[in-house]
Amino acid sequence: MATPLLKDEVDIVIPTIRNLDFLEMWRPFFQPYHLIIIQDGDPSKKINVPEGFDYELYNRNDINRILGPKASCISFKDGACRCFGFLISKKKYIYTIDDDCFVAKDPSGKEINTLHQHIKNFLSPSTPYFFNTLYDPYAEGADFVRGYPFSLREGAPTAVSHGLWLNIPDYDAPTQLVKPLERNTRYVDAVMTIPKGSLYPMCAMNLAFDRELIGPAMYFGLMGEGQPIGRYDDMWAGWCTKVICDHLGFGVKTGLPYLWHSKASNPFENLRKEYKGLFWQEQLIPFFHSVSLPKDCTTAQKCYIELSKQVKEKLGKIDDFFNKLADAMVTWIEIWDEHNPTESDPNSPAN
Repeated sequence: MATPLLKDEVDIVIPTIRNLDFLEMWRPFFQPYHLIIIQDGDPSKKINVPEGFDYELYNRNDINRILGPKASCISFKDGACRCFGFLISKKKYIYTIDDDCFVAKDPSGKEINTLHQHIKNFLSPSTPYFFNTLYDPYAEGADFVRGYPFSLREGAPTAVSHGLWLNIPDYDAPTQLVKPLERNTRYVDAVMTIPKGSLYPMCAMNLAFDRELIGPAMYFGLMGEGQPIGRYDDMWAGWCTKVICDHLGFGVKTGLPYLWHSKASNPFENLRKEYKGLFWQEQLIPFFHSVSLPKDCTTAQKCYIELSKQVKEKLGKIDDFFNKLADAMVTWIEIWDEHNPTESDPNSPAN
């Protein structure tokens, strides 16, 4: 059997409130890799993980113990808790998946190894500065089309790989309510780079990123218990990482791989969580479109601190939640630097 791609350079992060029986289906693909499981909700509840997996499991008590007072920036009773796994990982790449996502099959009937495709996405560049109409020019059997500037064909490093889902679409509550029976049955065999300057709705169900390039900006915000909003955790991280990738010269891909999203969440419960966000997003998108980061912001950390200042200055007037979120963004970078010291950082504990 071939050695799994980048076996020692990938962590799989899974947020959950239940037994992880779904891993049995993923065993052929995930077993060679290390899992970081973030147990949300009641920390006294025992969660069962199938035997044979290499994993570490953290609950809320662990998060409070490890982060102390700064644990307040990690959401509780929300999938946003997964970013604690991003924080403590020491690998180059992170793949995060939800526990209601199963292995999908391609049109030929072959089971899709999502992790393998995400890694392939990282191992080839992105093309954010000029759109190639034949999708990914680096894919087998493809190339740059006529008229594509040769000076841009080297591409940019890929920082984010955003996979898609068959069966249950990733809809907001109003769309769920008017299209309760809609299912995604279209398998499109394509990967595209999202152009520079374009935002997109990032979904964390099937998501991978280069932790070294963009990890500090992959913060899922303040959501869930005690917060006025939920279900915007991955959206927030997607908007922040995209403007920072654009600034730093990194690429974001979307498309393959697909997985099978098995169950729809309750649209009425979703509406309660999303309600404020449905209004706020109409102001958030123009804000992110207008974000300008100074040239001296040369790392994801510096970019994120600058972004937090602009969030406080421009979004704080919408609701006090954004002032708290801006403060939490700063706290997140503080704990990131504490847990991920770099030799070049004179303030890091390592020096």
